[in-house]
Amino acid sequence: MNSHIAFASLGLSPIAISIGPLDFRWYSLAYIAGIIAGWWYLLRLLAQSDAPMNRQQADDLVLYATLGVILGGRLGYVIFYGSEMILHPLQILKLWDGGMSFHGGAAGVSLALILFARRHGLEWLRVHDYVACTVPIGLFFGRLANFVNGELWGKPADVPWAIVFPGSHDGLARHPSQLYEAGLEGLVLFAVLAFLFWFTNARRKPGMLVGVFLIGYGLARFTVEFFREPDAQLVAFAARTGLHMGQWLTLPMFIGGFYLITTAGRRAQPLEMSAPATSL
Repeated sequence: MNSHIAFASLGLSPIAISIGPLDFRWYSLAYIAGIIAGWWYLLRLLAQSDAPMNRQQADDLVLYATLGVILGGRLGYVIFYGSEMILHPLQILKLWDGGMSFHGGAAGVSLALILFARRHGLEWLRVHDYVACTVPIGLFFGRLANFVNGELWGKPADVPWAIVFPGSHDGLARHPSQLYEAGLEGLVLFAVLAFLFWFTNARRKPGMLVGVFLIGYGLARFTVEFFREPDAQLVAFAARTGLHMGQWLTLPMFIGGFYLITTAGRRAQPLEMSAPATSL
């Protein structure tokens, strides 16, 4: 234990800034940073030829996506990880207490994007492609916030970078699985999608980029879950099924991603701009 890193020695706190009675937590700021940075990057993507929407529509999309990720993420957590909250509905509204599901958030955003595209008469699959390129930014900030909060830690480990988290109760050093996810779901997946967007014709094959995102995230999450402790309320579920809940939820992503990638070529065509990019 003495040779490992003590989380307390890092000087991290879940609270970023305190102004009077108000505490601004890193987790909340991570969501805000992810939305702002994702919106900025989306505008850079839309500045290229054949953009599926214009600047005004992109600004409108941010509201749809934000509502989708918050409502979907919270409801997904309740359904997959905290079903006991159904008996205490007011607890569901306490977002500041934590508890968000990526898979629920992804479903919520996808539904919001479909509604957004229908309202504006846009190609919903191409809108998904562009938004998918921005999502790893939010995932990166979110996982860093998980680490700062000292939550969702990994399994006991004896590697030099293992960390003793104060909430683990057993005093064992553990994998900083939050940082593994920040690297794979955030940095690596962002780089892969950026390469495909900027250096290939993937964006002209509707469904290709979002398909790569689904496969890439699924692989990252499925792999890191082997180093991560299951949620306390789902330990028995993991032991019974052999996989964590997060791993089971990635399986539909693999199927959907594979389908979108293998069929993207059929949808490829010379695309005209469905919205003028000059307004950027």
